[in-house]
Amino acid sequence: MMKSAFVLLAFLAISQGVVRIPLMRGKSARQELEERGLFEEYRRKFPFNPAAKFVPRNEQSVVPMTFDPDTTYYGEISIGTPPQVFKVLFDTGSSDLWVPSVSCTTSACDKHVKFSSSASSTFQAATNTFYISYNSGFAAGSTGYDIIHISDLSVEHQIFGLTDNEAEFLGFMPWDGILGLAFPGLSVEGGTPLLDNMWSQGKIPQNMFSMYLSSSVEGSMLFLGGTDSSYYTGSLKWIPLYQATNYWNIQIQSITINGNTVACSGSCAAVVDSGTSFIIGPSKDINNINGWLGAFADQYGDFTVSCSNTELMQDIVFNINGYSFALPPSAYVIKSASGCRTGFAPGEWILGEVFMRQFYTVFDINNNRVGFAQAV
Repeated sequence: MMKSAFVLLAFLAISQGVVRIPLMRGKSARQELEERGLFEEYRRKFPFNPAAKFVPRNEQSVVPMTFDPDTTYYGEISIGTPPQVFKVLFDTGSSDLWVPSVSCTTSACDKHVKFSSSASSTFQAATNTFYISYNSGFAAGSTGYDIIHISDLSVEHQIFGLTDNEAEFLGFMPWDGILGLAFPGLSVEGGTPLLDNMWSQGKIPQNMFSMYLSSSVEGSMLFLGGTDSSYYTGSLKWIPLYQATNYWNIQIQSITINGNTVACSGSCAAVVDSGTSFIIGPSKDINNINGWLGAFADQYGDFTVSCSNTELMQDIVFNINGYSFALPPSAYVIKSASGCRTGFAPGEWILGEVFMRQFYTVFDINNNRVGFAQAV
């Protein structure tokens, strides 16, 4: 009896220490640009290449990014004393925190909140500079240290980037900056990422975090330091990280429809990335999946389907570490004012928001593994 009471108390202590950050689902850059009749112009100017951020790089001052017009989730953090509030994309595909600076005068920065270092009594300038590279253009900035507030936590002496030049497309993103949640080896700002400092400063009960991404505007949540079983059904299925990449990289054995292998024959490596909107894979595989779904590529490379046929489409099953994760049409068909398209696009394998909306995802740093469970 004493032992079970102790276990219960330990569980309560851990669950109480988990920090919950509500995530909003804002209007995507695609929606913003479509409403202004600018989307095709931006699509041509800034091609969608989600795999660009995962290309190995030698230049350590470069943070790769790409124009992903469909990323929509963000949460609030604040920086400095007194706190300055920012909306950030919590990105498991990068390891740096950056926000616009008041010294940035480009149009992209003017559409977002900008950090004023002189207005924070706890700010300390750093010597490093960094660049954020894109397919078209780049963003540049400096670095500094300050207190970062997330929910009711404060992380001391955290390095972050202050952009003074940003690519034009960032002006249409629903968030101001990015908070990276991948491993320290990816950091280009030269310091310790926020999550690692949070753990070393004793701010969270376990060295892990988890995400629930809702289809609605509200209801999504980031959990720092643990999990919340009320957001998923069944048990968590654990998948070990695959290869030492500094990303949340796992191995998929195959992707099937009705028992037929349609992609990833003989296994493939994939990055679990909250900063990518779609499921990405090599053109041959993606074309095959979309072919099985009866989707047709339009002139811009989007794979469109008839909105009236979605109920008849098959589940797409991802076979990972002995488990089967089935994506129904409701998860992979994206409905918008302009019609219906599938959430699959060409590139290197990435399991983005389309996958993570269906499966509550746990990122376990201590044990080098990812957990998936059916989201509620």
